[in-house]
Amino acid sequence: MADISAFTQTPGASTPPGGNPIPLFTTFVNASAQQRVSAVLTSTFLSEGKLVKEFESRLSAELGMVHPAALNSGTSALHLALEVAGVGPGDEVILSPQTFIASALTVVQVGAKPVFADIQYGNGNIDPADIEHRITPRTKAIMAVHWGGYPCDMNEIMAIATKHGLVVIEDAAHSPGATYQGQPIGSISDYTCFSFQAIKHLTTGDGGALCARDPAKAREVFRRRWFGIDRANSPVNELGERDYDLVDVGYKYHLSDYAAALGLANLDGFAERMVQRRARVQQYLDGLRGVAGITHFEHKTDRESAHWLFGFHVENRLEFIRAIRGKGVAVSVVHDGIDHNTLFGGRRMELTNQRRFDATQIHIPLHDDLSAEQAAYVVDVIKQGW
Repeated sequence: MADISAFTQTPGASTPPGGNPIPLFTTFVNASAQQRVSAVLTSTFLSEGKLVKEFESRLSAELGMVHPAALNSGTSALHLALEVAGVGPGDEVILSPQTFIASALTVVQVGAKPVFADIQYGNGNIDPADIEHRITPRTKAIMAVHWGGYPCDMNEIMAIATKHGLVVIEDAAHSPGATYQGQPIGSISDYTCFSFQAIKHLTTGDGGALCARDPAKAREVFRRRWFGIDRANSPVNELGERDYDLVDVGYKYHLSDYAAALGLANLDGFAERMVQRRARVQQYLDGLRGVAGITHFEHKTDRESAHWLFGFHVENRLEFIRAIRGKGVAVSVVHDGIDHNTLFGGRRMELTNQRRFDATQIHIPLHDDLSAEQAAYVVDVIKQGW
């Protein structure tokens, strides 16, 4: 998250509405959250219980997620998806470097190798045309990261996966509420991983969800999120111990009722908040249309972005950053390509679109607290030049 306390405003510059810097992100907490969370504290039942189940039911009913298992983080969702998919030592997973390190870190965590494919310069998502030639006998999965909430070309990715017998895992950390050709993200691929971290669209404080389309795999996800014990079918015996027999490794990845209470509160009005977010996006698109030095990311009509980010390509980026921050507006690349990390093998110059993206991409404020007046100020500041 951008640190707005570090921004300096140019003396004599125009002032943002309200007089405070406009942050890149904020954390949305519904007014009903305090009552919901307080009720959990009063009950003293803080671990996984009926509220987690209610949260999962609403994720399915309201956001179209298939078999969502609520977890303690989006990173846990990625790791558990890889484990349940059978990805392990010696395997390879093809993914985009335009993401946060968690995407590739979980691949390394299971003993596999992240293999980076190039991206589409126009949106930051993995380029299906750069996937197939990277497939080897060791390739086990393709991880599709929906950058900024904009869905990848899933038909093309699924066709490649089907042809080569590969698993598809969607990193949808930015994408609750997004759709692809009318299908909700969370209902399309073998596995879809969501994040409910503090600055995401829907927060549980920290948390995530893993959707597995196959009912048998979904049951495995639910079992392995709690040590590998099937809680629903392992009753407590007379001695006070559950009757179970571990058959594989499980994890302590479940969400708590304490966190689920916050998530349930924040689900209230989610659709309305997405309408408002899209209105701010349209305000940006209309206001910045034709501004010299800016190239907007592409938005195809067959999909609806969740719009976690509003980004574009900009000329003279450092000058842009200094000018816009100097007038009290946060801007950030959010993430550069993660392949530069030594753990992942170092920067790959042959990924030419990723290297171009690294040099020109930028994002401006977009969040639930962003008012039309603030968005107009951001547009005006950019149109003043840099």
